[in-house]
Amino acid sequence: MRVLAIGAHPDDVEIGCGGALLAHRAAGDEVTLLVMTEGNNVDGENPRIDEQVEAARLLGAELLWGGFEDGSVPAGKEAVDVVEAAIARTGADVVYTHTPNDTHQDHRATAVASIAAARKVSRVLCYESPTAVAFSPNVFVNIGGLVEEKLDLIRCHISQVMRNGIVDLEALEAQARFRGFGARAREAEGFEVHRYLLDPAAIGLPGKAGTAKTGAAEAH
Repeated sequence: MRVLAIGAHPDDVEIGCGGALLAHRAAGDEVTLLVMTEGNNVDGENPRIDEQVEAARLLGAELLWGGFEDGSVPAGKEAVDVVEAAIARTGADVVYTHTPNDTHQDHRATAVASIAAARKVSRVLCYESPTAVAFSPNVFVNIGGLVEEKLDLIRCHISQVMRNGIVDLEALEAQARFRGFGARAREAEGFEVHRYLLDPAAIGLPGKAGTAKTGAAEAH
């Protein structure tokens, strides 16, 4: 399986679906990250580029940049074209992106552009971020045993982890347990489904060939 995970800023993907991406990599899937901005609306030098490069390296993922300015991701054709190009380049079978229900304008714009660009992709899942609102997951990915590795990905973004508590690792660990409780698992990530084509053979449902992979999506 070929996976494309889209985030507005460095660290968005790792926070929203880092565990799912680790599960994909453990299953042998190809993972690509598309980060729409460099998160460069800061004073002086921007460490976030190198941080994102390191997180992608640790994950074993290809990294693409959208080239937009922090705070100014467009929701129209310009951004749609960037996401479409990434989908074409990767041949993505599944796309992860922001939920449209978010208080950050870059997150909303990225979600809108991603959903438009992925109109021919059969699996599109929306992840939550700390600025998401009224998030209501209806598919869960089992990330049991992967939470510490997810936190290691997020620790690559040291400027955000250390800067005024922007990223709270303890809260993210608790979130994995909370979503796991909802999914009847120990630890999970939750997603809102925009579209999801279920292949029973791929997840090993009774009477079907195939064995469930670690981190397979579980509908509830």
